[in-house]
Amino acid sequence: MSYTIAIAGAGIGGLTAATLLAQQGHSVTIFDQFDRPRPVGSGLVIQPVGQAVLDEIGAGDAARAKGNAIRRMLGHEANSGRRVLDVTYDHDPAGTHVGLAIHRASLFDAIFQAALGAGVTITPSHRVIGFRDRHLHFADNAPQGPFDLVIDSSGVSSPLSQMRAKPLPYGAIWATVPWRNCGLPKDQLTQVYRRADRMIGIMPSGTLPGSDVAQASIFWSMPRGAHAAWYAAPISDWQAEVAQLWPDAAPIFEQITDHDQMTMARYSHGTLRKPYGENLAIIGDAAHKASPQLGQGANMAMLDAAALARATAQYPLQDALPAYAMARRWHVRIYQAMSWAFTPQYQSDSRILPAVRDHILFPASQIPPIPRLLTRLVRGNMIPPMASLTPRD
Repeated sequence: MSYTIAIAGAGIGGLTAATLLAQQGHSVTIFDQFDRPRPVGSGLVIQPVGQAVLDEIGAGDAARAKGNAIRRMLGHEANSGRRVLDVTYDHDPAGTHVGLAIHRASLFDAIFQAALGAGVTITPSHRVIGFRDRHLHFADNAPQGPFDLVIDSSGVSSPLSQMRAKPLPYGAIWATVPWRNCGLPKDQLTQVYRRADRMIGIMPSGTLPGSDVAQASIFWSMPRGAHAAWYAAPISDWQAEVAQLWPDAAPIFEQITDHDQMTMARYSHGTLRKPYGENLAIIGDAAHKASPQLGQGANMAMLDAAALARATAQYPLQDALPAYAMARRWHVRIYQAMSWAFTPQYQSDSRILPAVRDHILFPASQIPPIPRLLTRLVRGNMIPPMASLTPRD
């Protein structure tokens, strides 16, 4: 059957779902709150499971052309110099498994073009405020509908989702700056920690739309309420702290000369028990939200979109929504639990957790077979991401 489908939010998950469903022959309209769809956020890593979804919608090559292959995640403690994070994407140095570091604008552009090519209609300046009787309601526009299916991809502040996410104590300031050679490998996400109350990150992240200048995404963690104090202090004080904790990072971070170049991101954690309702499916951050410590946020949204599209292709609509939820349940729960466990080891005020991380957990993580388990964790396939909807050979 061909359905009339509306999607709230032109984010990564919404555009992916729209493309997949339009490719199946459904009539798909995205309603976005902005005057033109645009990405919000910094660089991110698309894991191998997410890259497979990009290939499915025909956006993989375009994304890889703008992104940067990451083969390793490496972190050390600032004071001791001790390695405390070391995960590779493929234990074969010539292996094909990599993370794709990419600026959100470049990823958005690749998926946006795929959506337009699939015939998706995108309606801007429509902020969704409710869904009743198969009609979407908007803040400043007349209701639209009826729709056979509405997909909520409007993020953690969604008016359609009942999820109540718990704010996390730490967030981060971030920016995108031109890459500078400073002795750091371009195929590596590198981080430095001081205990767990400082985390500094540099990720070579490819190029921006319309440019061939290599970029880097940079991060500095801080308590969620500390941004105002950081903003009020001289930028030179912060630059001096960066240089003291991580001298190699100075050529990258010295490009920040004004507080307004850095954007504050605050994190939260929550999972919606039932990500669907009558004629309604909820995906991405509207259904589950976590710290970006494991680098899975955009991947989870794309996997939700792919699972929903598969369920819609395999079942009548009334059965497709619970099938979508069942297919994603354990993958989401396990990654949410892992994020909840790992994040305080790298972003918290604890003195005990980073000591346990440095002296017990990291040494144990280098003992086989744990390195291969961690590799599968970051790839996104620690368990099948949508097992009940995946055909078996």
